[in-house]
Amino acid sequence: MAQEIVLFHSTFGLRPAVEDFAAALRADGHTVHTPDLFDGEVFSRMEDGIKKRDTLGMQGLMKKAAQAAATTPTATVFAGFSLGAAAAFATGVRRPTTNALILMHGALDPSEIGLTTWPGRIRVQVHYAQGDPWVEEESVLALQKAVRASGAAFESHQYDCTGHLFGDKDLPDFDAASAASMTERVLRFLWALG
Repeated sequence: MAQEIVLFHSTFGLRPAVEDFAAALRADGHTVHTPDLFDGEVFSRMEDGIKKRDTLGMQGLMKKAAQAAATTPTATVFAGFSLGAAAAFATGVRRPTTNALILMHGALDPSEIGLTTWPGRIRVQVHYAQGDPWVEEESVLALQKAVRASGAAFESHQYDCTGHLFGDKDLPDFDAASAASMTERVLRFLWALG
């Protein structure tokens, strides 16, 4: 069944790679929204994106993510890249229509946002590189434990590459094989949601 998806960008902003990924999901029959949390600014250096994130503040970013989600009241899937994974996580778990989270290049321990019980209707898929300095294995395992304890399905895919945003062809961490595999797994996951 086709899904309605909110896809959040990374600290680099709403770059062409995010729009390309959204286009691949749309071509597979899904409806995809790509909110811009950075007001049109995009970055080629992570340091600049982090400055933007810090200027807005995490609370400000999460408020913008929630406002974007409010414009898509029937969205069933929340997804994101890196910082966008945090936005998808924090926004998606609070929405009664959410049935899945897709977290790429990022994962949070549910306790980090004060969540003590996982909503059992929300399935989770996580993607990250083996050498990703921004993803903590402990957070992935804590998320897995919480999701599975609720009875919901959890998938974690670790890729044989280093770096962080391996799916963005215009960034140094790009890995074509891993990016293609991630896209294929996301598409399979979406159709398996029913």
